[in-house]
Amino acid sequence: MPDPRLVSARPQEDEFGFDQSLRPRSLEEYVGQAQVVANLRVAIEPARSRGDALDHVLLFGPPGVGKTSLAHVIAAELQAPIKATAGPIIERAGDLAAILTALEAREVLFLDEIHRLDAKVEEILYPALEDFSLDLMIGSGPGARSMKIPLKPYTLVAATTRAGLLTAPLRSRFGIVHRLDFYAEADLEFIVNRSARILGVPIAAAAALEIARRSRGTPRIANRLLRRVRDFAQVRAQGAITHDVARDALALLEVDAHGFDEVDRKLLLTVIEKFDGGPVGVNALAAAISEEPDAIEDIYEPYLLQIGFIDRTPRGRVATRRAYEHFGRSGLQSGGAGAVDQKKLF
Repeated sequence: MPDPRLVSARPQEDEFGFDQSLRPRSLEEYVGQAQVVANLRVAIEPARSRGDALDHVLLFGPPGVGKTSLAHVIAAELQAPIKATAGPIIERAGDLAAILTALEAREVLFLDEIHRLDAKVEEILYPALEDFSLDLMIGSGPGARSMKIPLKPYTLVAATTRAGLLTAPLRSRFGIVHRLDFYAEADLEFIVNRSARILGVPIAAAAALEIARRSRGTPRIANRLLRRVRDFAQVRAQGAITHDVARDALALLEVDAHGFDEVDRKLLLTVIEKFDGGPVGVNALAAAISEEPDAIEDIYEPYLLQIGFIDRTPRGRVATRRAYEHFGRSGLQSGGAGAVDQKKLF
């Protein structure tokens, strides 16, 4: 389900066409993830020159960092067509069999959210990945028999935000495994400038940097903020995005200098004020801010952990010194257990 938050890295319903227009078309155009791109180039060029299917690829990392874009780039570099689906859509083994048997030689199948595949569907995928064949049971009871269906050589590019949920047998069947990390500020600035050129929006260098700083290390958020700032500039500044325009637009959108929105600030202040800085368990924290524990772990925490505003400990989540300083609070103001943990941390 799409997340309505402006700074969510999850895709939103009205962004598909917008994202498509800004998506890179080749490895040369792909910005960031330099080590991943270098390794993929080494793998793709020989496979393309030999006319072979590329080894199966697993891409994992936080949402919005370019896994889907990279899957399409891989297909383009292989000069092969691509079909896309997602784990939750494939409900039965027959659904997966229909998709795989329809693939042509060297075609790319992009499977998003592979960690959400049903266990029975996953078992069918094992021989399809390893031997390019399907082992299906026909019938039931004493008359049931096994049928082996050969598949044309293809490449599965799978993506997940939760690699830890993949079973060892499934993960071991991918020949190429890469983690995509949050982006550096300079790469995001380049992406904002490139997107602005594609959209035909004049933007000052300082404005592109301001948007990049508040994009939480995520290209999808950078492009979304650019889209909102562009609208603000059209109404207030004749369409040109200067540094002042970008700053005023982001202030109106309540996206602060770290890219935090109201939910991020609420989460951090809850840890600091209601739980004396922590440690606090994720279930207690979720109840306190009326969110699901999975949403905290998958959506809110990764970026806060990455920039050092919270920490995970065996006893729960703890607000770090950076979080206290950001809100102008003293980490040693409480005499409770949270204050003791802060002393240990610092």
